[in-house]
Amino acid sequence: MKFNKIVAFVACVVLLSSCEYQKYNHKEQKDLNAGNEWVYGVSPDSLPRQMSFKYDAKPELDARVNDIRAKLYGGKIPSSLVKE
Repeated sequence: MKFNKIVAFVACVVLLSSCEYQKYNHKEQKDLNAGNEWVYGVSPDSLPRQMSFKYDAKPELDARVNDIRAKLYGGKIPSSLVKE
């Protein structure tokens, strides 16, 4: 009886680990931004057009950002995140 259970377990593992196992484990969805240069760029290797924008730094927001980090991380702000 034990041998049958072991064989059944091994068979299940082999069947579930086959290369086709994850083939149907996703939902096909229509990409609303397909072909949009703004989101994906001209080619798969290029940057999207929205990455070309450069925003000016706002030093008045640094205090608020550090307060939020302190709240999220329990008052411990890693030195690499603190802007001086």
